[in-house]
Amino acid sequence: MTAITLLGESQLRELVPLDLAAIDQVESAFLSLATEPVAMPPILRLDLPEHRGEVDVKTAYLPRFDSFAIKVSPGFFDNPKLGLPSLNGLMLVLSAKTGLTEAVLLDNGYLTAVRTAAAGAVAARWLAKQQAPSVAVIGAGEQARLQLQALSMVRKIERVKVWARNRANAERFAADMSAKLHIAAEVARDVHHALAEADIAITTTPSTEPLIQSADLHPGLHITAMGSDAEHKNEIAPQALAAARYVCDRVTQTRVLGELHHAIEAGVVDANAKHAELGQIIAGQAKGRTSDSDITLCDLTGTGAQDTAIATLAVARARAANAGTIFRNDMKR
Repeated sequence: MTAITLLGESQLRELVPLDLAAIDQVESAFLSLATEPVAMPPILRLDLPEHRGEVDVKTAYLPRFDSFAIKVSPGFFDNPKLGLPSLNGLMLVLSAKTGLTEAVLLDNGYLTAVRTAAAGAVAARWLAKQQAPSVAVIGAGEQARLQLQALSMVRKIERVKVWARNRANAERFAADMSAKLHIAAEVARDVHHALAEADIAITTTPSTEPLIQSADLHPGLHITAMGSDAEHKNEIAPQALAAARYVCDRVTQTRVLGELHHAIEAGVVDANAKHAELGQIIAGQAKGRTSDSDITLCDLTGTGAQDTAIATLAVARARAANAGTIFRNDMKR
């Protein structure tokens, strides 16, 4: 008989808040990618265009953990018309020694949101200037809020300018984040003005057309781009990417579906050029920012390694708190 822990979204929100421990856990996943024999297959993607739906499946085995996760992440973008959320999903956690299922995390995408925000904080921790009080946020949804919250844990933020296609959403974002983080937040009239004085810029949109152009770059700027997680998405103009010190989460992914993919297609970056991964910078295997005048860009497409890391943290905390429902599955031998 095997015992499987079942955890729902509300329990997981209590067990795994967006905090420094979550950021450190995700950083350990990046480090593993650079220093350990990680097994991480390409993303499995299923498109259902007639329902504006897509499903991504990500997984990875990291030797530092005794378990690994398989994440199923659907996005159905007509769901709001039905009164349903666009994103949901779950993670299965299995033993790396036996393959037996240890937990089912019915998080509805919450853990993905946390690990994505944590990854943005890791990127800023290693690539942004130490003194970076001014931030630009492009997009005003849940991930924009989480990214800014996570960033505030690794850098002292004083000012934020936000731009979103829906100005009302941007105004709500500015009001809410000003109150939550005790910072000065205002709405920018366009992307260029949002970035004009920024030390750090975060892009969090599903845009299919570049939002940040070469003219938006200036010495000292760090950009964390996390919206391009599919081939058709694009937030950074190829020429802007080529002008920055480029870093990514996994180069085999970003060549296919990240911002790098568009720069290669545009012919401004060589398809075979070598690029540093964030884990290599953490491990001291590659250089990140070398001076306060560098322009850095981190292309985050999301990895199965991050999913295994955050799922492992969730299960460990559930066990420590004796949380969740235990399902006992009889096994015939």
